[in-house]
Formats: sequence, C-alpha cells, structure tokens
Amino acid sequence: MEEKKRIILPCIAVCEGDISPRVITCGDPARAEKIAKMLDDVKCLAKNREYHTYLGSWKGVPVTVSSHGVGEGGAVIGFESLCRAGAKVIIRVGTCGGMQKEVLEGTIVIARAACREDGVTEKMLPLSYPAAADADVLKALEESAEKLQIETRSGIILTQALFYPGLLESKILLYRKAGVLAMENEAAGLFVVASLHGIKAGAILAADAPAFELVGVERYQPDRSMVARAVEQEIEIALDAVIHVQIER
Repeated sequence: MEEKKRIILPCIAVCEGDISPRVITCGDPARAEKIAKMLDDVKCLAKNREYHTYLGSWKGVPVTVSSHGVGEGGAVIGFESLCRAGAKVIIRVGTCGGMQKEVLEGTIVIARAACREDGVTEKMLPLSYPAAADADVLKALEESAEKLQIETRSGIILTQALFYPGLLESKILLYRKAGVLAMENEAAGLFVVASLHGIKAGAILAADAPAFELVGVERYQPDRSMVARAVEQEIEIALDAVIHVQIER
C-alpha cells in the first residue's frame, strides 16, 4: 500500500501529528524559546518566519510551544495550522495594555472573553458570535494561579487590529466603562478559531503599561523588571494549567 504523503502546513511548517495535543502559544519567538527551554527532552520542530515551534514535556506530559508573531492576521494562520496539526488545548501567553486603574504594570490578566475589534474574525464568523475562552481552560488557569499563590485578575479583554491608536480610540472609554480589563492583539482570533475546530483555548496576559489610547504613546514607559517577572509567573501558570485540562481522546 502506498504511504500517504505528509503535507507541511502553511507558515508553521510542521505536519499533522508532529505536535502534541497541548499547546502553549505566544507572540515573540524569543519567548517561545524561553518557554521551550523549561521543558524536558525538548526539540525544535520548525522555524519559519515568526512561527517557531518546539516539542517537549512538562512534568511528564507532552507539550508544544509555538510563536505566532504580532497581529491577528498572522496569528490566526498559526492558530488554524496548530488546530490542523492536532492541537486540542491552546493557551496564549502574552502581554497587554491595562484599561482599568487596577491593571498596572505586572498585573496578570486571565481572559474570560475578548471583544472582537480585530478586523479578522469578522471574516470568519458574524460579530454576534462571542469570542469566549473555554470554561475548562479558564478554570485550570485560575486554579493554577491560586495553587502557585500568584495574584491574577479574570475578566473581559479587548482584541484590536491596531497596535498604535487609531479609529477605535473613541470606543476605548466606553469599553473601559463596561469593565474591560485590558487590550491586546490576538486572543479573539484564538478563541474563534478554537470554536470553529471544537478545541479548548484560553489566554493569560501580563500587563506592561496602560493602553496607549488612555495615556498616549509617549507615556509608554513600562518597568521592564516588573513585566519580566509577570511574564515568568504567567508562563508557570500556563504550563501547570495546560497539563491539567482534560481532553478527549
């Protein structure tokens, strides 16, 4: 019988079955490498453009780490490819800008859902469909944070298409009034892609400064040591959480 040809998935440059069902994803390839170095028996599967993918294990459980770059368009390519490659649980580990006065530098935010101002997911599903984190992933992240005694805040975030302020600026105060905790650029895409594939997804974010629209770009002066510490903590939370989410066999 002729062996079935393995198809390399676009952009992430891995094949179906190459990755583990449990995935940690992040924007920065350097952060992906940092996370990968924390795993046991780690190996690099591929490095293509902003998509760097590693396979290893955490406490004996296989875990994949993959970067997706900055911005929803490219990130959705990565999320879609990861789902097609065999992901069953994906947790995004990233950074965000705070939108509430209590979300300061170093605050860790666990996303319950994301407002879809990303400019991409509206091409995939009507905007009336919510971009929501999976309940099991949300619970795992919150329980891991509690177990590790790391303070976090859970709530709604905003995913927007632009990094710098733009036409959405007039809506930011309204979103803040509605209790939106923070702003970032990729989580809504992850949640929508995960819903379309029937897999579980979540996101945990370290605030690096207030959102540009609230303070101005010139006041973006994060305390790098505080942010670095928060990123280390959220990685620890995500790794503990991703191995405890139950997946279907």
